[in-house]
Amino acid sequence: MENLISLVNRLQRACTALGDHGEESSLPTLWDALPTIAVVGGQSSGKSSVLESVVGKDFLPRGSGIVTRRPLVLQLHRIDEGREYAEFGHLPRKRFTDFAAVRKEISDETDRETGRSKQISSVPIYLSIYSPNVVNLTLIDLPGLTKVAVEGQPDSIVHDIENMVRSYIEKPNCIILAISPANQDLATSDAIKISREVDPKGERTFGVLTKIDLMDKGTNAVDMLEGKSYKLQFPWIGVVNRSQADINKNVDMIAARRREREYFSSTPEYRHLAHRMGSEHLGKVLSKHLESVIKSRIPGLQSLINKTIIELETELSRLGKPIATDAGGKLYMIMEICRSFDGNFKEHLDGVRPGGDKIYYVFDNQLPAALKRLQFDKQLSMDNVRKLITEADGYQPHLIAPEQGYRRLIESSIVSMKGPAEATVDAVHAILKELIHKAISETPELQQYPSLRVEVSNAAIESLERMRDESKKASLQLVEMECAYLTVDFFRKLPQDVEKGGNPTHSIFDRYNDSYLRRIGSNVLSYVNMVCATLRNSIPKSVVYGQVREAKRCLLDHFFAELGKKEGKQLGTLLDEDPAIMQRRLSLSKRLELYRAAQSEIDSVAWSK
Repeated sequence: MENLISLVNRLQRACTALGDHGEESSLPTLWDALPTIAVVGGQSSGKSSVLESVVGKDFLPRGSGIVTRRPLVLQLHRIDEGREYAEFGHLPRKRFTDFAAVRKEISDETDRETGRSKQISSVPIYLSIYSPNVVNLTLIDLPGLTKVAVEGQPDSIVHDIENMVRSYIEKPNCIILAISPANQDLATSDAIKISREVDPKGERTFGVLTKIDLMDKGTNAVDMLEGKSYKLQFPWIGVVNRSQADINKNVDMIAARRREREYFSSTPEYRHLAHRMGSEHLGKVLSKHLESVIKSRIPGLQSLINKTIIELETELSRLGKPIATDAGGKLYMIMEICRSFDGNFKEHLDGVRPGGDKIYYVFDNQLPAALKRLQFDKQLSMDNVRKLITEADGYQPHLIAPEQGYRRLIESSIVSMKGPAEATVDAVHAILKELIHKAISETPELQQYPSLRVEVSNAAIESLERMRDESKKASLQLVEMECAYLTVDFFRKLPQDVEKGGNPTHSIFDRYNDSYLRRIGSNVLSYVNMVCATLRNSIPKSVVYGQVREAKRCLLDHFFAELGKKEGKQLGTLLDEDPAIMQRRLSLSKRLELYRAAQSEIDSVAWSK
């Protein structure tokens, strides 16, 4: 079971090394899920002395006011033999065998984070102690609770410390070690008060009574130790710490432990409780309980780690790859992003993604409707037919059929079809622009690089505009071709006009009777309708060929050509990723590294069991 605590120790060190020590995050932190023992107590409650007794070494800073200003994660490792030594997480290759130097380093490291002020910080200090005289255990020493701020401290220090302590002990995986002096009423104990708030049933709180030997004569702590004054799920444990005189005389910790055992075994009131009193017993109880808690949490930890790895990988995938450092890598990266965008755009046109069907709607509904709305009836009214026919005759009326009149009537009608042709080109252009914006929004890498997104968008739209202009020319040419050459067979099939049916004595504008003119108008309308049917098919073909097909084939060709001329620095300006995204990716990558390592560690322990 010892390797379970060692496992948690390693994971906690990795958490701190990667900056994952329980701060607020959009993802759950591994730190929060790991079982911990937090040491809570008011100032002058004997908290530091309890920790030193458990360790068997003098190593904690002492003094007036708030001495502990950062959480101290104290990891105890039992070794079979050898000299005792300590290591700090921030100095991984340096071994401390002088525990006075350990005390100084704790103070110095606190000052490095908080300055020489009396401010507090939530960033933990990691201290590992290796000794044959300890049990495998991890304890988190938190700043002592206080009721007033001292000189040099902000007024908010009381609440700041309470909030920091609460942030640790309110987590369901935290075991609370509540330190209370026996010569103080438990009802006023800072440790019991805050523990009761977060753990009202006492299911994860261990109560420790200090200063039992300093109680007034005639009083004792039996009711408290037996749980009658305040009941917890676990038995209360009493400890007798070294006195200030012992500390000043540097009394050996081993000797202090021996005195502690003698005190409980020789004091009549506590003799029946002696087997579960003292700092040695406290360390063993906590170690055993921590092991059982860790063992019960292993399946949940595995589940959390596996789930979080998937979430981290998903978000990293969404954020995209980090920027290449060399020009070739940057060019390749930009090209790959552009190909991804181009692929998305083509999928819209091909129906894999929605949007391409709007182009068919233009061809199948809007163009026919626009052609149908053309007012040929007005163009071929009796007055207009008469006017154009007679004007075409000039000074000499036509003999058989008014050919020039027919041509003018047909051309004036067909020219009006240029409007629907241009409108079709513009409508398809608008749809293609819309699909470009959609494809850009659906290409995650383009969201990652704002400058590249703007450049690609501008280049694609410029290409569409060139294609639109060419397509418009081609579509208008189709109309002009219909004007330039009339289908002869259509007119050969018309009945020949042997007699004009007019009265040559009438004026030139009244030369032909109405039935004759109506027949001309009807013939022209038939021909114009035939041309409409032709253009209804040919204009979409022209638009698809000149716009849709070209957009699929070479939308970014011009952009790629310009891209090849750019140098590394210019390419770098296109990959101007938002610094927040860069930082987010770095943070996620570190956390993913942590969770993968944790997965491997926990799996190896689980299999060994």
